Amino acid sequence: MSHIKSNLLLSSIICLTIGAMLIVSKETLAISIGAPISVCGIIMFIWGMSLDSKEAGWSSEKIADWRPFSEEMVEAGRVMYRVDTTLDEPISSTILCGSCGEVTLIDGSKPPTFSCPVCEVELWEEEE
Repeated sequence: MSHIKSNLLLSSIICLTIGAMLIVSKETLAISIGAPISVCGIIMFIWGMSLDSKEAGWSSEKIADWRPFSEEMVEAGRVMYRVDTTLDEPISSTILCGSCGEVTLIDGSKPPTFSCPVCEVELWEEEE
């Protein structure tokens, strides 16, 4: 039941569409079937809109504590690395060195230059 709001809204749109198509057909039996379907669609839409949209995903604490797995990366002609930067405050970055698999946490976004503190390999140096 993790996506009940989106399921209700999608079902309500489908019910409203089918009900409207049956009502527009002007058949006596189709109108008697289409009207209750449309009413159910309206009820499901109101019910779905009234629900809170709680994400069933990760909490903010779990997101803040996330770190990449420590693993070595295969070199492709040069030293490989991975930088992950948070988008929300407080901004921090994790840098994974592909040579030794060391994960380093720094405050702020990606620095202009970085050398791995363990294997002392220069991972990048941005030109100005």
